[in-house]
Amino acid sequence: MANQFRSFEKIVRNAPKLAVNDDAPEVVTDLHPFDDRNIHPAIRKSSVKLFDDGHYSQATFEAFKFIDKQVSKVSGIRKSGFSLMMQAFNEKSPSIKLTDLSDISEEDEQKGFSFLFSGAVLAIRNPRGHEVGYRETLDQCLDHLSLASMLLRKLDARK
Repeated sequence: MANQFRSFEKIVRNAPKLAVNDDAPEVVTDLHPFDDRNIHPAIRKSSVKLFDDGHYSQATFEAFKFIDKQVSKVSGIRKSGFSLMMQAFNEKSPSIKLTDLSDISEEDEQKGFSFLFSGAVLAIRNPRGHEVGYRETLDQCLDHLSLASMLLRKLDARK
């Protein structure tokens, strides 16, 4: 049964590569979904093996654990999760400045990202870390890893 599932999974993963238009030649690309979504290299490193093995929830969990550790490392704050994110990206006295905070718009952006980072650990990381058998689809995983990549790129581009 397990071998049949793996064969079926390979077919399903390759289905988007097949051309449907009869007028066009068949186009098959060997792009990994991470390449197609431009997943951040550090996220790839922490999650690609789990993703390729079909462990989507765990791949997402590892990506957001990595972000948590990076924010802690960059900020020097020895906390985790929501409190780490809110303190590190606080718009009034941030440990990590994402903007120059020179006007209301830049303060709003800083504050918005504090909510995005903290919301991501609450809504995406935490259920996977606290619930047993948490399930996630391939598409959900790719959406979460895309968000993780965006957050990590914003952290990389800090001021």
